This record gives sequence, C-alpha cells and structure tokens, in this order.
Amino acid sequence: MNKAIDFSETPVTSVYGVNSFSNAVMRERLPKNVYKELLEVQAGEKELSLEVAEVVAGAMKDWALEKGATHYTHWFHPLTGLTAEKHDSFISPTPDGKILMEFSGKELIKGEPDASSFPSGGLRATFEARGYTAWDTTSPAFLKQDPTGTTLCIPTAFIGYYGHALDKKVPLLRSMDALSVQALRVLRALGNETSRRVITTVGPEQEYFLVDSEYFARRPDLMLTGRTVFGSMPAKGQEMEDHYFGAIKERVAAFMREVNYELWKVGVSAKTQHNEVAPNQFELAPIFTTTNVAVDGNQLVMETLQKVARRHGLEALLHEKPFAGVNGSGKHNNWSMATDDGYNLLEPGENPESNARFLLFMTAVVEAVDRYAVLIRSAAATAGNDHRLGANEAPPAIISVFLGSQLCGILDAIVEGRAQSQSNGDKIKLGVTSLPSLPRDLSDRNRTSPFAFTGNKFEFRMVGSSQSIATPNTYLNLAVAQVLSEFADALEKSADKTAAIQSIVKDSYSKHRRVTFNGNGYSEEWVKEAERRGLPNIRASIDSFGILIQPETVSLFEGHKVLSKAELESRYHIYLEKYSKQVNIEAGVMIDMVRRSIFPAATAFAGALARESASLAAIGAVSSPQEKRAKRIAELTSEIYEESEKLEKVLSEAQEIEDAFTQAKAYRDKVTVQMSALRSRVDAVEKLVSKDAWPLPTYEDLLFRL
Repeated sequence: MNKAIDFSETPVTSVYGVNSFSNAVMRERLPKNVYKELLEVQAGEKELSLEVAEVVAGAMKDWALEKGATHYTHWFHPLTGLTAEKHDSFISPTPDGKILMEFSGKELIKGEPDASSFPSGGLRATFEARGYTAWDTTSPAFLKQDPTGTTLCIPTAFIGYYGHALDKKVPLLRSMDALSVQALRVLRALGNETSRRVITTVGPEQEYFLVDSEYFARRPDLMLTGRTVFGSMPAKGQEMEDHYFGAIKERVAAFMREVNYELWKVGVSAKTQHNEVAPNQFELAPIFTTTNVAVDGNQLVMETLQKVARRHGLEALLHEKPFAGVNGSGKHNNWSMATDDGYNLLEPGENPESNARFLLFMTAVVEAVDRYAVLIRSAAATAGNDHRLGANEAPPAIISVFLGSQLCGILDAIVEGRAQSQSNGDKIKLGVTSLPSLPRDLSDRNRTSPFAFTGNKFEFRMVGSSQSIATPNTYLNLAVAQVLSEFADALEKSADKTAAIQSIVKDSYSKHRRVTFNGNGYSEEWVKEAERRGLPNIRASIDSFGILIQPETVSLFEGHKVLSKAELESRYHIYLEKYSKQVNIEAGVMIDMVRRSIFPAATAFAGALARESASLAAIGAVSSPQEKRAKRIAELTSEIYEESEKLEKVLSEAQEIEDAFTQAKAYRDKVTVQMSALRSRVDAVEKLVSKDAWPLPTYEDLLFRL
C-alpha cells in the first residue's frame, strides 16, 4: 500500500493537470500563431497542417521527456469497449552508435496498429492487418506513470485501411459534429449569430464495488467474468440502508484519496465520492466536460480504479451485477448541450427568449427519445446489464422520460391551448415573448426513470458500469440531431418565428408526450400502461441489436455521415458475438467451479456428516439431525451434478450454431436458463455446508469485509 498522500504538503492546485498536455500547457509552450491555429483546428474551422503538427510534436516530446517519459503511444478505443495502446520509444539511433530522442509531426498525427486482432465484424479479415490511428486534437494528451516508467498517451481515433471506423471514438466525433450543425441551424433561425459551435457535454457517474484481493483471488468467477455466478445472500444485505452516504472506512478513504490524486494529475476532474447503496459499493463522479473528453476521462477512471485498488490490496469490480440480491452498478450519463459562447441549451433560464429556446431544445430531446427508443435502449445493451435493469435503483427496460409535473404541465397546456397557472397564481401565456420565468429545479428526481430531466441536463441512467459511454452518447447525439434538423427546416421556412416555435413545440409534444412518465418505473401498472401507449419493453439486450441494421437506422446514420451500412452491420455482429462470448465464459466457469471445487466439497461434507451420524448412532446418541442434513446435501449435490451436465449439453449445442443472432438467442433462452437452474442448487447447498468446508469466499466475506 502506498504512503498516504498529504495534500497540505502537496496542494491539489499544484497537482491538478501536471500530467496533462492541456491547452493551458500548449499556450505556454507553443508559438502564439501555432497555438491560435491549433485552436481553430479544435473548433473544426481548419484542417491540421503538417507544419503545425511538427511544432506541437516537438513541444509535446520535450514536455514528456522532462517528466521522464521514454515511450509514446496512440491511445484508442477499439470495439472491445476497453482502450488499447502500442508503445514506441522516442529513441532514434545515430550512425556513431548513439541516439537522438525524436518525435515527428507524422508520428503525432498517425499511428499504425494491427487492425485484424480487434473486433471488426467483418470489416477486416485476419490476413488484412493494416489500420490507422489519428490524433484527436480536442482531447489532451497525458502521461501514464507507474513504477516501471512514464508513457506519453495521445488520444486517437482508429480506422481501417479502407476508412471504416473500427472504434467508438470516430462515430462519437461524427455525431458531435452532426448535432452541432443542426443545433446551429436552429439557433440561427432564432436570431443567434454569435455562437459558432454547439458542444454536447457529459458528466458520467461511475459506480463500482470493492472486494479484498485475497477473496477475489479465490473466486474464479470474479476473476474470469467480473461477477459471482454462485453465491447465497447472508442474513443481512442492504435492507438496513446503512451504507448509502455512510462514513467511509479508512481503507476505502485511502484508496479514494489516491484515485483522486492519480486522476487529478491527468486532468480528470474527480469531484464527488461516496458510499453507494449496496455494501462495499461506491461512486465517483467528475465535473462535466465536452463529450469526447468525458469519454476519454471515464476510460481513465475505470482503469485508475482497478490499478489503484490493487495497490491497496483490493479489487475494483465494474460489472453491472457482480452480486445477486443487492444493487447493481450503473454509469449515469448526465448529458446536455451548450454553445461555445456559454449558453446551456437545456437551462430553463430567467427570461422569455431563453425559455422559448429551452422549450424547443427540450422538446427535441423528448421527441428523439421516443422516436429512437429502441436505438437508445441498444446503447445500454450488454449481457451484464441484463442482470441489472429493472430493480434496485436501476431503471426498467422501458425507455421513458421524466420531466416532472411542472414542466409536463407547461407542455400539456401548450398542446391543449390553455393557460397554465404559475405557483404565484399568474397565468402563463403561450406567446414566446411572455413565456414564464422557470425555476432551475423544475422537478424532483426520479431514480426509476431511464431518462430523467434534472434541472439543466438529462440523466441517462440505463448505461452499465463497465460500458464505454461513447456509444450511448453517439446514439443520443444522432437522434437529437435528426429531430433538430427537422425543427430547423420548419423554422427556416417560417416568416413568423414566434408562431413557428409554438407550432413546433405543440406538434412535437402532442405526438411524443406518450414517452413522458413521472411515476414509479418498477410498478406493474407502468408496464401495462407503457404497453397501452405503444412503448417498447425490450428486456433482453439481444432483442435490441437488430435495430442497427434496419433501413431507417441505416438512413439515419448515413444521412448524418456517422456510420455507413457496412459499419453498422459490423457492430451488429460484434455486439451479438460479445454477448454470446460473455455468457459462454460464465457458463464454462460455472461448470469448472462445480466439478473442481463445489461438488467435491459438498460431497465430502455430506460424507463427513454421514460418518458422524453413524458414529453417534453407534453409541446410542441422537443422530437424525446429522443424517437429515447429510441426506439433503447429498440430494442437492446429485441435482447439481445433473444440472451441470445439462448445462454442458446446452452450452455445447449453442457453441455449434453459426448464425450470430440464432446463437445469441440460444445462449439467452437455453444457456442462461440452465445457468439459473444450476445456481439455485449450488446456492442452496452453500447454506447447508459449514463455512470452513465451503471452497469459496462467501457473500458475507465479499460484501462485508474490507
């Protein structure tokens, strides 16, 4: 464990951003004309020239070398959902046997990792290895430091030889551009001539569990799948509600302190930390920033949580449902839109003009979520999230929007052509110049809503804790961009903007208010009501992936130049295969654990009880409790053997299926069902075997010992 960090000796202000090649650092190290041109490149107003890249590369290299770096890497987001890096040293040999430390503009702009070894969904064949990484100028380079050395990491996009997007960043950046273009059209139609760009911003909350490394190492399921495939709940779970926001244990506080230190050094603005609802569950949240930077930052958050945890004898679990019976972990994606000159387009505002703008953009989001609900649902579709959605503060699989009663009342009044009373008794008129002054907190919070308005942003609560937030934000950006493009068409054709705004809001909300719901998302009444409204309820991830290859989806993505048909088809296959592979691993781990540890341990304990019963009977003592317990364990052990054999059979059958969807369906409908049957027997026998005879750390160990 590292020595505790003393921020009185090392103030946060002297630490923050020291390992980030931020705009502030570039402003100090670059010539003024180069820095000015780079800002124009970042704003999308100019293309990056090799001359500017050469100057930036030199400054970046000098900065990195001063801090002890020996290597650099293009750091990118392949379709694994993780990050990837290939390290190259700065050294360049000279003829006299010495070296120079070099880093060119070409090396900064472009790298060439192997593209055939990452998921490509058919875009790349095994023998077609060439791929390229391209510098993302808008996301700061940073240094990774550990006891083995220092590496300069350059955030990049990843494409194939023929220009296909092989990562999560390329479509994200394209979707951000698409939304900016359409949002600016709307703003121009409203008379805004100053804003040059609309930026989507995100603040992703990260939930996670911590367990002791010793227990983790004795759980093959945790090591190989990230979750416990077996485990019975102890007498106490989270029902006492004593962990949420409780006092943070010293061991955890020391871990959190070092996590903050590491994140602050690379410029990730970790802000909030606290105990979450489940035992040994926690949350970290950063300050909002531009979406692609937030995506990079969240990947660093996940990596840092796991890296620092190991230094403290802990393991950070990022799986959506590592423990059955308690809360799962999500990644609440707090999303908004802002102009480059400082206007949050989802801020209600204090004057009529901004209120009109707010209602227009907010209505666009509501319509986008309703029209593209299945696409947005697919953005949070993983095998892990299937275990989480629908209970324990995770939203249900039905996509709905929470706006709160006040905002819904205003919009309903607009649709129905009636006046709406304010809290002070005044009537709200419907003309744009007399819209009400709206308070910032227009609503309470609804923890069961998948998509909730929370004052000046929307919180997409469905995203899973282990996911990259790139895909959810890509889909959300794109859906809103499409609706805004239609709003812009109407506004640009209208001579009376006031009447056009009112007409757009009224027409849009009247068609799409079915998606708004302010009640309990867990109730059976809502399930029935959602069905009556025609809202999709897609409980299983694999049922949402098909939306990616539907003609209307292809048209949407191609229309805004975010992904081509071939790129969408590749992702459809990748996501299906990933689902199948994950379930395949979990089922295999189950079978191995049963055969190698659980079955032998349960059998041995039943035998010991039987021998103890016989010994007691031999001396005339009461032996029936031992006999009954031994018999019950033996019965369950026999069932465990039979259910594991059945699991092996359906697993083998699923593995032989070639069609990706048919295979994924077999894993869901047959393999996971059989996994549940096996688990129920194992969890039952765990409660009958003594703790010292049980071969695995229990939930009591994992959830209550730190």
